[in-house]
Amino acid sequence: MVSTQYADGRQEKRVENYTKFWQKDLGKEGEVDNQNRVQSYTDVVNGYYDGATELYEYGWAQSFHFSRFYKGEAFAASLARHEHYLAAQMLLRPGMRVLDVGCGVGGPAREIARFADVSIVGLNNNDFQIQRARKYTKRAGLEDQVSYAKGDFMKLSEQFGENSFDAVYAIEATVHAPTWEGVYGEIMKVLKPGGVFGVYEWCMTDAWDPSIPAHKELAHAIELGNGIPEMRHLKKAREAMVNVGFTIEHEEDLAECPDEVPWYYPLEGDIWKAQTAWDYFTVWRMSWSGKLVSHTAIKVMETLNLLPKGTHDVGESLKVAADALVKGGQTKLFTPMYLAICRKPMLSEN
Repeated sequence: MVSTQYADGRQEKRVENYTKFWQKDLGKEGEVDNQNRVQSYTDVVNGYYDGATELYEYGWAQSFHFSRFYKGEAFAASLARHEHYLAAQMLLRPGMRVLDVGCGVGGPAREIARFADVSIVGLNNNDFQIQRARKYTKRAGLEDQVSYAKGDFMKLSEQFGENSFDAVYAIEATVHAPTWEGVYGEIMKVLKPGGVFGVYEWCMTDAWDPSIPAHKELAHAIELGNGIPEMRHLKKAREAMVNVGFTIEHEEDLAECPDEVPWYYPLEGDIWKAQTAWDYFTVWRMSWSGKLVSHTAIKVMETLNLLPKGTHDVGESLKVAADALVKGGQTKLFTPMYLAICRKPMLSEN
């Protein structure tokens, strides 16, 4: 059957097929399932974001990432501060040409462009998100500073050429890659000698033990709910950076900071934990009643062919994701904010 292609870039069949990459019983997941997702990573990721992007924007913001919170800090301010912290750690300076690997709908690119006065190219392999990113960037008046390109982050050097960027960053994006060595290696190639790479990476922490069934099932729930082919240990991210030739100048797991307000609090759906009056609505959307309203609306809209078939199932996977991410955060088995600042050697052997 031919997949319906929407004018906005979404493809109905890949949304409908997304959840089929996992066993219905996540406890029965095996290595064959993992390898199938890794080999089909483009379909996994695009199927997920075709279905989840509008839900992300409704339930979260235009910046698809987590962040730390100060007591009383507004949700939007926290997201912006997380982006500013990365830019500051990377020492981004006016005039730099910067690549955003896995840019979503461009929220971080627009914020960092304003904050650091740099020129940013956002890379994305999803047509639907690119269209939305360009629309929002035009609305913000940043078209001369932020642009977007469709491409595969496993083939950066083919698209941009080697030694093309002063800096590269990735915010919770390279976890979607089939291998970290592959994507980090491509980032190394497109960086100029002496260039900097900054990343917030999703990882299972050193406390995670895949030989424990409950730990393994938690990782699979995070995968299913977030369009990730395979969750991996934090230590493997670090090893991959070093293996491709980067020098790690700074690293920290921000989820380990002793914050009074945890990074996952918006997912808990407890409106009494909202940090500002405006954030009550953000938190409510993740409550049981908020989920009931939104997912019922999605089901109705899908029935009326206003959304691609399978969008409701992707939405249901987001509920799995929320529960798994909260559990991963509470047990310290998962982090969405392992920060690494890496440097390409001035005299690269590549």
